[in-house]
Amino acid sequence: MLDRHNRNITYLRLSVTDRCSLRCRYCMPADGIPKRDHRDVCSAEELVEIARAAVDCGVRKVRLTGGEPLVRRGILEICRGIAAIPGVEELCLTTNGAALARLAKPLREAGVSRLNISLDTLRPERYAYMTRVGRLEDVFRGLEAAEEAGFTGTKLNVVLMKGFNDDEIPDFLDLSCRYSVEVRFIELMPIGEGRNAQFLPAEAVLDACPCLQPLEGSGVARRYRSPGGRGTVGLIEPMSHRFCASCDRIRVTADGKLKPCLHSRQEISLRGLSGEALRLAIEAGIAAKPERHYMNETGRSEAGRRMNQIGG
Repeated sequence: MLDRHNRNITYLRLSVTDRCSLRCRYCMPADGIPKRDHRDVCSAEELVEIARAAVDCGVRKVRLTGGEPLVRRGILEICRGIAAIPGVEELCLTTNGAALARLAKPLREAGVSRLNISLDTLRPERYAYMTRVGRLEDVFRGLEAAEEAGFTGTKLNVVLMKGFNDDEIPDFLDLSCRYSVEVRFIELMPIGEGRNAQFLPAEAVLDACPCLQPLEGSGVARRYRSPGGRGTVGLIEPMSHRFCASCDRIRVTADGKLKPCLHSRQEISLRGLSGEALRLAIEAGIAAKPERHYMNETGRSEAGRRMNQIGG
C-alpha cells in the first residue's frame, strides 16, 4: 500500500514486549521499568491478528522486536502464528542474544527466517558496564547456536557511541571478515536515555577503514565489504543521511498502538479492533505517515516513549 508520499509500505516492526533482560544505559533505566499487567499488552492472538491485517494492507516482512522479544511468554507461539500467515515472505526477530543459545533452534523451527543481534562492544568489561547485567559470552554462545540452527544472513547491530566503542570499529570490521554476518553500524538517535550518550556519525567507520569496498545497498543500509571478507558491513544513518524518503515501515507497540513514524508522537490504537475495522485503522496509520523526521533541526525525537516502549 502506498502512503501519501508514494512510499510502498511493506514492512511491519511488531513489538511483543517492552521488557528486557538487559539494562543498556542508552535505552533502559537502571532499575528497569514498572511491570505491566498482562492485560495491558497485546495477547499472542492479538499480535497475530494485527500482523494478518497488516499483510492485507500490503506488508510482506514482519520483524518482532521489544524490549527483548525472547523474554515474552509465548514467543514461539507468536512466531508460528505469524509465519503461517499467507503473504508473509520474511519473519525476522531482533534480540540481544542472551537467550539465543536456548532458543535459536526452536525459533528456526517456529518459522523465523533471520535474526538481528544487538552487540555494541566486543570487550567483556564494557559489555557488563553498558548492559549493567549482561555477559558477552552469552551473546557469542547465542550466535553460535543460531549458526548451528541454520540461520543465515544474521546481522549484528552496533550502536555507535563516541568515547565508548569508537575505538572498536576495526575489531568489528575484523568480525565481518571472519564470519558470514553483516556488521551494521547504527547512528545513535536522541530518544529516551539515548539523548545522554555521545553521537558519532557512521562516516567514522569509513574513516577508520578507507579500504572498504562499496556494495549494492539493502533497505536503508549503505553496504560495504572488507577486502577478502566473508561478511559485509552496513551503515545505518538516521541522522547523517536521512532515509525517510525510502522508509517502507510502520511500527506497532506491545500495547497495540500503531506509530506511523518512530519519531512522531502520533499513535493509533488497534486494540479491540478486528476484521475490517482493524484493516482500516492500519490503512489510516499508513496514510498518516509523515514525510520525514525533524531530529536534525530539533536535536531530539518526538517519539514520546523510550525505544523499549516502541520497539527497537
